[in-house]
Amino acid sequence: MTKALPQRWDMDVIFPGGSESEDFRAFLVTVEGDIANLKARFEQSGAGLHETAAFKEVVAQVQSIAVRVRQAGAFISCLTAQNVKDEPAKLMGGRVKSISAAFGAVLTRWEEQLLAIDEAAWENLLADEELQSLAFVLNERRRRAQEKLSPEQEVLANDLAVDGYHAWQDLYNAVVGRMSIEVEVNGETKQLSVGQASNLMSSPDRAVRSHVFEKWNEAWGKETELCAQALNHLGGFRLSLYRHRGWDSVLREPLDIGRMQEKTLDAMWQAIDNRKDRLVAYLERKAKLLGVDKLSWYDVGAPVGNVHKEVSYDEAAALIVEHFNRFNPSMAEFAQKAFDEGWIEAEDRPGKRPGGFCTSFPVSKQSRVFMTYAGSASNVSTLAHELGHAYHQQVMWDLPALNQNYAMNVAETASTFAEMILADAAVKNAANDDEKLVLLEDKLQSIVAFFMNIHARFIFEKNFYEKRKEGLVSAADLDRLMEDAQKQAYNGALADYEPHFWASKLHFYITSYPFYNFPYTFGYLFSMSVYARALEEGESFAPKYDALLQDTGRLMVEDLAKKHLGEDMTTVEFWQKAVDLAVADIDEFLRLTEEA
Repeated sequence: MTKALPQRWDMDVIFPGGSESEDFRAFLVTVEGDIANLKARFEQSGAGLHETAAFKEVVAQVQSIAVRVRQAGAFISCLTAQNVKDEPAKLMGGRVKSISAAFGAVLTRWEEQLLAIDEAAWENLLADEELQSLAFVLNERRRRAQEKLSPEQEVLANDLAVDGYHAWQDLYNAVVGRMSIEVEVNGETKQLSVGQASNLMSSPDRAVRSHVFEKWNEAWGKETELCAQALNHLGGFRLSLYRHRGWDSVLREPLDIGRMQEKTLDAMWQAIDNRKDRLVAYLERKAKLLGVDKLSWYDVGAPVGNVHKEVSYDEAAALIVEHFNRFNPSMAEFAQKAFDEGWIEAEDRPGKRPGGFCTSFPVSKQSRVFMTYAGSASNVSTLAHELGHAYHQQVMWDLPALNQNYAMNVAETASTFAEMILADAAVKNAANDDEKLVLLEDKLQSIVAFFMNIHARFIFEKNFYEKRKEGLVSAADLDRLMEDAQKQAYNGALADYEPHFWASKLHFYITSYPFYNFPYTFGYLFSMSVYARALEEGESFAPKYDALLQDTGRLMVEDLAKKHLGEDMTTVEFWQKAVDLAVADIDEFLRLTEEA
């Protein structure tokens, strides 16, 4: 009898003892000491960084500390996700944030040293054989330093952010952690976490979806005042910092983090808008299949068709490994290792935070995947998606730490690519039209999410920041901004919307990355282009795919596409090909349901 795969992750191989781990505390003490030593070095007059040997030594120290700060942050993320009531982990998280802030301050001092190096000496340093591979990230850091405030002001802003800016995200997490949504399922009253209630929103029973949605909105409606405070103040912090830096556009920071040009982003949204009519046709047909005139917000994720089988966790694992193997045996081998060795927290239980994520431990050279697995096709997709993230990191481990810092937009490329492999294979291998319809519909739900839901978030956030420049934005106004954005993004295709979405979506409160939305759509469409190339070239593309992933931390995205695909992603034409490939599934969906 085959032993069932573990559904709780193994964190003890990282640091034994969870939030009470003495090993973790000792680890933090060492990191704190190394940060203090590096700080002292920069405070000495004449750190000698114009000399190659001294410069390389500092780069090595920076990279060593960086991977350990990442390790610490990832550990806390996992502890607080698996148990939102783990108070010791939350307290330790405060210490890790302080360590991260201290390191950020030291990096600012390092940047000050970089700016003091004259151009001739700088070029001489980067000519060194060992430093050539880091030229992109070092030039980027030096340029970014030139565009910020004085080092003293940046250090102060960084320090104040710990108990100011970042604290608003902590407040939001505390709100979500204590929330409980009371629903009635099969005559039984249950208290569900936000994550569990979210899973019920894709129930095949419309009465269940409607009931859960009503209770969901009731619960979030009680929290909108607190959430509005958090969103207003973290938004206000950003705008104040941008103003002092002389930055006019709220998109400047997310675009710079994503190493992309605004015309690339504009071209992507234009290509999507060009095909919104196809998505509306799909939503109208789905409404007909569900027996309603127009879909409600809670119907968008509803399954269609007559095949609604649950997929066990072990079955999902087998499917993922099988389909990964058809594309790239290395991906399959990696996924099997993650399943077998307990790298995945999938158990459906109360007390976990909602959503899914992948985080990496660079010291241990391992990753961890978090989600709540309930057996739906969407859950299988999420599992493949997060394993794609983990594989991306796996191919990066042998690179210098500074070259592993790839942005979210290209990070989403690997994850959606992995999801695509599974979804495409499942549709092609469907036993009959009924099964094919169900699988195809799951793919189309993803497209609606990337092209409409994410677009609504982007529109909302742009409009929110414009309004926030004038002063605080009330919860009622945030509701209106959200609903208006949804109506625009969905081309008015729905009967009703979710005005509290700005409160319920964690992504608006993540302080590490403003506009935590468009990178998902970018990643989906870029991965679609990569996937099309993989289908053309077959098995020979697998090593090219790994090479592309390895370049994600050391190239602008436009250069990445030019180098590995020979394409110009600043044009609408580049994105249109990917969008058209995605919406092609709608034609097959309409064909299969034409008698509806």
